[in-house]
Amino acid sequence: MSATTIHNLTVEPLDIPLLMPFGIAGGSQEIARNLLVRIELADGTLGYGEAAPFPAFNGETQASAQAAIESVRSIIEGADVREWRPLARALCEPLMKHGSARCAIETAILDALTRHVGMPLYVFFGGAGSVLETDMTITTGSPEDASTAALAILDRGIRMIKVKIGGGDLDLDLRRLIAVHAVAPDAPLMLDGNGGMRADEMLALLGALHAQQIHPVLIEQPVPGDDWEGMNQLARWCGAPVAADETASSAANVLRLAHERAAQVVNIKLMKCGVVEALDIATICRVTGLRLMIGGMVESLLAMTMSAHFAAGIGGFEFVDLDTPMFMAENPFVGGFQQQGGRLDIGHITAGHGVTPRSG
Repeated sequence: MSATTIHNLTVEPLDIPLLMPFGIAGGSQEIARNLLVRIELADGTLGYGEAAPFPAFNGETQASAQAAIESVRSIIEGADVREWRPLARALCEPLMKHGSARCAIETAILDALTRHVGMPLYVFFGGAGSVLETDMTITTGSPEDASTAALAILDRGIRMIKVKIGGGDLDLDLRRLIAVHAVAPDAPLMLDGNGGMRADEMLALLGALHAQQIHPVLIEQPVPGDDWEGMNQLARWCGAPVAADETASSAANVLRLAHERAAQVVNIKLMKCGVVEALDIATICRVTGLRLMIGGMVESLLAMTMSAHFAAGIGGFEFVDLDTPMFMAENPFVGGFQQQGGRLDIGHITAGHGVTPRSG
């Protein structure tokens, strides 16, 4: 048996309370009901991964993700982490509908491999950089809530603000955005509909914002993920870059986005399809001229740090949305990126993603 053979795999619930509900157009979450995956190599090296299913995003739940991980135990145990690409291919079909499960397993595999060889993951991914600048999100709520949240974001020293919209009330969305702009007039604004709008509604909202001299720097997934006509319409007429999120759920979809010019930006989330397919998506984006964004579900420091390694190591990510650890009331981990304001630094990490559970 090689020292890099996977000796065993464990998965357990990772429930983390949030400081406030994290609301998007499809619903809200008060507790991050995630999963912690651990793999142990034959030489005792440990690798950790996190699954962050978000039912309001794609219907995936903690229970379904855990069952999916358990179902591939026979594929994982006995495999060699040095063969990470063939191993990822073997997971594709059984975990086709369980992106967070794929992400957790692949993260743990790559963490164990790079810890074994003593290499930080940002170097493994290409070594383009080790620092990113994140935005912070204002979730759904009232105009007063939005104004208070914007001031709190500025107080943290964070420069860019992302606002969740698309709850079905365009007037409320408009009033919330006006309230944010009033207290943070110089902050670049990104709008995220999470598929909760029609194309004509988004264009109407943008027209109303234009009349208020509010010009968003990014419009993220206003229409449902399968509304290709709406994405095409918005990409032509928005007047601001359109980012695909729910539509960009696979490498095949991103190739179609590029072919149809149905977006200018792709939000890569490792939780949607796993780390290895996300590498393919990043390559498609580079080749076809789609701009890069990194984001996530409601993830702890572990998964967010993994995404930071991915984006910094590859390089060229213009939009960074790695903020959800700031919404969590507890941090069950040690290590990870160092944050000052919106600046995320992973340059101090010497092996793997650099995050371990406090319990060991």
